[in-house]
Amino acid sequence: MMLAPYACDPANTRGRRYPQSRAPTRDDFQRDRDRIVHSSGFRRLVYKTQVFLNHEGDLFRTRLTHSLEVAQLGRSIARSLRLNEDLVEAIALAHDLGHTPFGHSGQDALNVCMTQYGGFEHNLQSLRVVDQLEERYPEFDGLNLTFETREGILKHCSRANAQELEKQEPDGVANRFLVNAQPSLEAQLCNLADEIAYNAHDIDDGVRSGLITLKQLQEVPLFDQFKQQALENFPHLQDAAFGRRLLYESIRSMLSSQVYDVISATSLAIETFRPDSVDAVRQLKPLVQFSADMRRQSNALKAFLLQHLYRHPQVIQSTDQGKRVVRSLFQAYMAQPADMPERYRQRTMRSDRVDDELARTVADYIAGMTDRFALHEHTRLTGEVLLNERI
Repeated sequence: MMLAPYACDPANTRGRRYPQSRAPTRDDFQRDRDRIVHSSGFRRLVYKTQVFLNHEGDLFRTRLTHSLEVAQLGRSIARSLRLNEDLVEAIALAHDLGHTPFGHSGQDALNVCMTQYGGFEHNLQSLRVVDQLEERYPEFDGLNLTFETREGILKHCSRANAQELEKQEPDGVANRFLVNAQPSLEAQLCNLADEIAYNAHDIDDGVRSGLITLKQLQEVPLFDQFKQQALENFPHLQDAAFGRRLLYESIRSMLSSQVYDVISATSLAIETFRPDSVDAVRQLKPLVQFSADMRRQSNALKAFLLQHLYRHPQVIQSTDQGKRVVRSLFQAYMAQPADMPERYRQRTMRSDRVDDELARTVADYIAGMTDRFALHEHTRLTGEVLLNERI
């Protein structure tokens, strides 16, 4: 497929932080994707919480399956828009590498622990993983990904952190947060594919868990219209025995509708503003988007999930214990760095700002943990058993 003029062309990449010769059979974005898939951080996503902790069921989404679903949706949309599918896939697979154990609750707890040391942002941590924390090459730290992939990974960034990154890498991946520019269309697409994916799979996991019901979902027009359509097309799905099939058919149709809406709305925006290059895209408002009506419906779905799933007492009980684990681990390692592996202990000796370096090292170590390893470490260090130590 011929790329559109506003798509990222690997032949014109802004390159890697450490120069490397081109691969003979893969372009630079394909090479980025492959490096991410083979990374330690990517493998750990299989045991990191999305909404439900890993021990709560084998079929609930994890950060790994979520990332794969984002990649699938992103590639499908990219193909229709003539964007670079390989770059979209690379960004999608890497976008959650910096997430802590225990989902957003773990991130919130670690951010509180790090308040006096610069805080914790999972998007920034994802960039740290691919730039510094992966240890796979003899010549450099990190995976040495292209600018375009790294830019897409850094989805959000506080101004203070952007300024610090800009000092280290002038006109680098954080510059756009300081000059109010946009990332590539491939990066914009991953942001929206992320939202589409987690809304859909959180409905699935929420119903599977029993915390939300198909009847409750009547409150959500975006979902209910497709459920009613499924019942009209397949009347036998009225039977409770086919409840799972009704759910899947409804979600499948909802996903398709959102994908086609993004393609249509984004194509219209591109036609209106007519960017003729990636640089032109950066100077415009975000172009990858829902239509106004679909945006309203998607926001209503998110509000429903926030109220009925993410704030459900059962979810809160589990995530509160996850926060407790993260806080305890942070306190324990700050007090006794020798409880961390040798390579982390050594890092704390390389800086004059010992406390700051120690805190960031502890945050890196905890953020890289899976749910089950964090629980095992918590029990080892405190003697306390949480979540029945079942992960």
